[in-house]
Amino acid sequence: MSRIGIDLGGTKIAAVVMDDAGQIVWQRRVAAPRGNYDDTVEAIAGLVHSAETETSGRHSVGMGIPGAISPATGLIKNANSTWLNGRPLHLDLERRLDREVRLANDANCFAISEATDGAAAGARAVFGVILGTGTGGGVVVNGSLLTGANAIGGEWGHNPLPWPDADERPGATCYCGLQGCIETFLSGPGLAADYARRGGDAMRSEDIVARASAGEPLAKDAIAVWERRLAKSLATVINLIDPDVIVAGGGLSNLTGIYERVPHLWGRWIFSDAVATRFVQARHGDASGVRGAAWLWPA
Repeated sequence: MSRIGIDLGGTKIAAVVMDDAGQIVWQRRVAAPRGNYDDTVEAIAGLVHSAETETSGRHSVGMGIPGAISPATGLIKNANSTWLNGRPLHLDLERRLDREVRLANDANCFAISEATDGAAAGARAVFGVILGTGTGGGVVVNGSLLTGANAIGGEWGHNPLPWPDADERPGATCYCGLQGCIETFLSGPGLAADYARRGGDAMRSEDIVARASAGEPLAKDAIAVWERRLAKSLATVINLIDPDVIVAGGGLSNLTGIYERVPHLWGRWIFSDAVATRFVQARHGDASGVRGAAWLWPA
């Protein structure tokens, strides 16, 4: 039986059908019905129906979501697609599709994808980190997700920036309600805000990266500070779970120089005489989330 993987985002819903070899045999993307829960459920059901009609089969369904299922209530929590919060999405999808559906946080799906057949395949312990609009994370140990007792395993972005400098205190207010979260520094919007604070124009993080590549001193300085913050933040992950591999995805993971420069920096904050952890870019890129959703049903 092939697997359907669905990546439920804030602006789009992507779906694939993947075979046992990890080959994508069908794929589609539709706009997400922003703000409308019932329409979201129907859009997902429509994608499953199209996938099974066009591939002539009934498949397992796994889905990555921008949040988590609360173990206490069974309802969605922590989703930046706020119309999902407090809703029984898991139950509603199973009723609508008439089958078991497996849901996981989208960063967890990214991590399981890269640990299964991506850049961290074969590693014992993997930390998957998203460096994009947000800074999600996921932990995979011996091929299995570490979801945790509270369904927040890997949520490193909502810890405070470690070892902050004077100008990093108290930090910007995060959407979670606290100040100084790692996400406010390392996300794309966090980089853009820091560049503007240094006197730069208001612009997207990808434009700042382009300016840095073109040699603009202000942009290069902002990227260097961002890399130092990333090194400190990943050092806390290594001190805590000591992964064999840290694999990065999201728009800022395309800063290819970080895979050499950040490990050069992070040793200062890691409680070890040597650091064997590898820092690598995702193999499957933007497709890792939807592939990981399909891999929620292992072979």
